[in-house]
Amino acid sequence: MNIIDAICNLVKNPRCKLKQYATSRNRANNMGESLEEYIKDLFAGVPEDASSAIRDSLIQTCFSYTGNQNNPPDAMLWGGDAIEIKKIENKDSALALNSSYPKHKLYSDSTMISTACKDAEIWTEKDIIYAVGVLDKKTEQLRSLAFVYGTDYCASKEVYERIKEIIKDGVENIPNIEFSETKELGRVNRVDPLGITYLRVRGMWGIENPFITFEKHYKRDDFNSFNFMCIINNDKYFSFDNIQELENLSSINKNLNINDIQINNPDNPSRLISAKLITFCLKGEANESN
Repeated sequence: MNIIDAICNLVKNPRCKLKQYATSRNRANNMGESLEEYIKDLFAGVPEDASSAIRDSLIQTCFSYTGNQNNPPDAMLWGGDAIEIKKIENKDSALALNSSYPKHKLYSDSTMISTACKDAEIWTEKDIIYAVGVLDKKTEQLRSLAFVYGTDYCASKEVYERIKEIIKDGVENIPNIEFSETKELGRVNRVDPLGITYLRVRGMWGIENPFITFEKHYKRDDFNSFNFMCIINNDKYFSFDNIQELENLSSINKNLNINDIQINNPDNPSRLISAKLITFCLKGEANESN
């Protein structure tokens, strides 16, 4: 299974109402968890009326890893890409990444991923898909969805690591302060005269959502009930063996389009990358509450 399968599944059986998979009493967490399961269903090709047993079997066949709440990614396809799923309720909101900087790719030696993720299969690096869903706050319906690859969206890890290390070194070189080893930017011990207070220095990363980042290539139509956008660089796009199915769908479905575009290289914006812009929509006015 790959991103082309997920797009084909979306086009052939479009669904915008999220199932209530989650049991959290926190509404925001519940919506986020439901979006995660929705995205997994798209990739695994889970039918809308599938039983729990059938769904579990399809998910297990599709994914080597299905994530946890504290570490990226949210899922990994067997022998394929990793997926990071993000929910926003305001269509122009940035993505909150918290302590994890944006991922150009996912590496098995990253300190940010869990042991279960590292051991899920034999792998060294994976391309990562950012799946970003815009949810209506009142109806909890999916209004917009974007798929973009980290290689087309985020700078290489060295860019973020450099900033992180500069800040970390600067904090640790403050005189007359006691530090201890930490995976965060710093931890200051014995802040108070009794020596019982400590201070954690954490990074809180964020990035503009893909609809804002790529708005010169694609603008959502707020009169549609659902808008979908996907950007895939040509090298990645032509590596898939099932693009003909998607292209055949686009020839018979007027709401599905595939266009050639040029996007900026995230590491060097003066250089352009050839890419495919894949868009899909469901017509019909939706009451925008954002």
